[in-house]
Amino acid sequence: MIDYSADVQLAREGSTDAFARLYSTVYEDLYHIALYSLRNSHDAADAVSDTVMDAFCSIKKLRKPEKFRSWIMTILAAKIKRKQRSYFEPNDELNEDSPLSENFSFESVELREAVDRLDSESRLLLSMSVLGGYSSDEISALCGIKPSTVRSKLTRIKQRLRLELTPEL
Repeated sequence: MIDYSADVQLAREGSTDAFARLYSTVYEDLYHIALYSLRNSHDAADAVSDTVMDAFCSIKKLRKPEKFRSWIMTILAAKIKRKQRSYFEPNDELNEDSPLSENFSFESVELREAVDRLDSESRLLLSMSVLGGYSSDEISALCGIKPSTVRSKLTRIKQRLRLELTPEL
């Protein structure tokens, strides 16, 4: 576990370098979770930018420096949900300009298509679990749902993907 205490304290005092060090520990996870949840590189970048700005402006409100990673992921989850609500209709089509095509190899086309068919909440939970490595308790705290609900939803999501990706005999 990373000790964020010193950099959080410096960031609270206005050190942009300390905040940059904190950001450098989470930026890849922030972007990957946003990208897989929103399926649009521009929206993902916007969500991450908004998250970082909010985190920088409200770092003084962070009560427990050791919880920096969870705290900033909570902000990101709220940004993702807000962005998803702003969509008028889902774009289920993938084209060759799709941002996901940058991160997937040709062999994983079936997986990408199966993940794209998931609803936005399922994509968020799956990306936080698989890409972010968060436990059901951490996801529960970040998303405001019960840990048992997170576990059961993840089980159903993974089972659905397994069924879709397993060839029939």
